[in-house]
Amino acid sequence: MHEPCGRRRLMWGIIPAAGNGTRIQPLAFSKELLPVGSRIDEDGCERPKAVSEYLVERMIAGGATRICFVISPTKSDIMRYYGGGVPGASTAFVVQPAAGGLCDAIFRAAPLIGPDEQVLVGLPDTIWFPGDALAALPDDRLSFLLFPVDKPDLFDAVVLDADGRVEEIEVKRPNPRSHWIWGAFKMPGRVLHDLHALWLRPERGDEYIGTLVNAWLAEGNVAHGVCAGTSYVDVGTLGGYRSAIGLLADGD
Repeated sequence: MHEPCGRRRLMWGIIPAAGNGTRIQPLAFSKELLPVGSRIDEDGCERPKAVSEYLVERMIAGGATRICFVISPTKSDIMRYYGGGVPGASTAFVVQPAAGGLCDAIFRAAPLIGPDEQVLVGLPDTIWFPGDALAALPDDRLSFLLFPVDKPDLFDAVVLDADGRVEEIEVKRPNPRSHWIWGAFKMPGRVLHDLHALWLRPERGDEYIGTLVNAWLAEGNVAHGVCAGTSYVDVGTLGGYRSAIGLLADGD
């Protein structure tokens, strides 16, 4: 693990980057390194920007001090790309031995995280605005950063009650009740470990975080949604890639 100088409250950003990215293949590299837009380096040169860099920047803006990339055994290019660290945070890498879904990928990082530490989770093939939206999520509970979209049936729509509590996550359901989807979420480490313990029960082993959270809510727990997002693009398809280029050109 590469550590930056200085001491801050520990907050992890978990980036599940072990997927195969079949929707946008063939590529000669991991989909998380797909160039989208550009950045200016310290030497003043403009260089291509990997799509996952947007999430890294947003996590650090949201308070993350450590970034954990969960990768498959074949994705050594992600380790090469980020292995030297990222500005403002330390980096760690955990291997998901075989494809096992989003829950399995997230929980691969659980042994690194203490119950009193904070955790952010986001998807590395997405771009969303505003860039500082994660700062709107509270520290003391499971909370989802929500974005309005035109086709919520393609995502995980989040149904809230009048007080902003999550009633249900509709996982890629036709005709969902909500047009707000989750794009990232935050929780204390203790909640991550509670969800992990639920997921390990013999009758579960969920692939999607939405179905697991629904089961967690059914046991009397509480999660909140924060409608602080304005725009959200999944860059995992060619159509999404084109939309992302347009979104960045518009500046929001």
